[in-house]
Amino acid sequence: MASAFFTDLLATISERGRFLLRRSEPIDERQDAEGLIELCEALLSGRGEASGTAMAREVLDRYQDLPASEQPDFFHALARHFGPDRDRVAKAIEAWQANPGDGNGGELHFASEPRRQELIRRLNRAPGGTGDLVAMRADLLSLLDGHRDLAALDRDIVHLLGSWFNRGFLVLRRIDWSTPANILEQIIRYEAVHEISDWDDLRRRIDPVDRRCYAFFHPAMADAPLIFVEVALTETIPAAIAPLLAVDRHAVPTDRARTAVFYSISNTQRGLGGITFGNFLIKQVVEELRRELPKLDTFVTLSPVPGFMQWVKTADDVPLSDEERTQLGRLDEPKWFENEETTTQLRAVLEPLAAHYFLKARTSKGRLIDPVARFHLGNGARLERINWLGDLSSKGMRESAGVMVNYLYRLEDIEKNHEAYANDGEVVASSAVKRLLKTEGRRLLDMRLT
Repeated sequence: MASAFFTDLLATISERGRFLLRRSEPIDERQDAEGLIELCEALLSGRGEASGTAMAREVLDRYQDLPASEQPDFFHALARHFGPDRDRVAKAIEAWQANPGDGNGGELHFASEPRRQELIRRLNRAPGGTGDLVAMRADLLSLLDGHRDLAALDRDIVHLLGSWFNRGFLVLRRIDWSTPANILEQIIRYEAVHEISDWDDLRRRIDPVDRRCYAFFHPAMADAPLIFVEVALTETIPAAIAPLLAVDRHAVPTDRARTAVFYSISNTQRGLGGITFGNFLIKQVVEELRRELPKLDTFVTLSPVPGFMQWVKTADDVPLSDEERTQLGRLDEPKWFENEETTTQLRAVLEPLAAHYFLKARTSKGRLIDPVARFHLGNGARLERINWLGDLSSKGMRESAGVMVNYLYRLEDIEKNHEAYANDGEVVASSAVKRLLKTEGRRLLDMRLT
């Protein structure tokens, strides 16, 4: 209620400011990047609260109407012309060198801040400004690959968004069938792991007694979940996704549930990419579940392996014999997983490869290849189990030949596992996974001997 009142108050101030602004001076109505940049300069020139808020809203509205072809020019202008004041920086450096005290150090710090950071702060004061800036950053991300000179601008935006979206501002809310429809629609739209086909499918995921869904929200974007996780309560650790999503499955009574399975985690705001709060989501959901259901003693994921087959097909360091590469060609056969002989042969090849993929394979920069693995292992989970044919969907077969994995969150080990991964790049894995790697080693030795 208080948040809504404050938002309405800001909107009133903004509208009043627009009225005063338009009466006091004409606004350039050009719908191009140059006109928008001039308006940004005016916003930075310093005005009263009402007119400044109104002008910030004007800038954001004008940006939304900006043709896509003009967006690169706008972002390039922000990158080139809204950096630090060089004269002020030079004077601050001289003062610091002459007298390196706290006062001159502070002036050097503020002088070196790019002007665009203050511009972004002022834009954020507009009603709805936070959400609009997140959307603007999503547009910027789509341009970064082809325009590397925009990286500094992106760092400035991430720096501010990272402050505004830190854990202290986020609110955890449970999503259930009583949640407003506009939020439920976003859950359907942004589910990124296992598509939600319709409203009935959504209800099966959030309404039964053995299902939970939680999301983080930000007060400035109260109707937009930032990231959400779907949870299944089970008796044991599952090895496949189909039984969890089956239409005719029987719900597990909560008094029999011992395992909480995080089977889907989805981000909804592309503009917040690189701003980490997924680890806080998992940890807080674990706390919520333990309070509600104290008999739960196991917390795991059932996760996809989206980069596995791409690595198998294209990486130079995949340890395969010519015969095994020929066997992998059978993955192109329709319904190959229904043939027992085929699945047995492919399993003998792909399971050890999956262990190698997680424990040994790396990118040219030394990082784990799989983004899901980086997320969970970086959060302190243990690679618990590799599940053969865990996902028979077309997406699962295409991306990982059906392989899924369980990451185990053992609360007493999370910090230790995180440190091992962050400091040494060590993937903490169960003995079962490590045995698969030994199987691969014996297989490679046999290849060399023959």
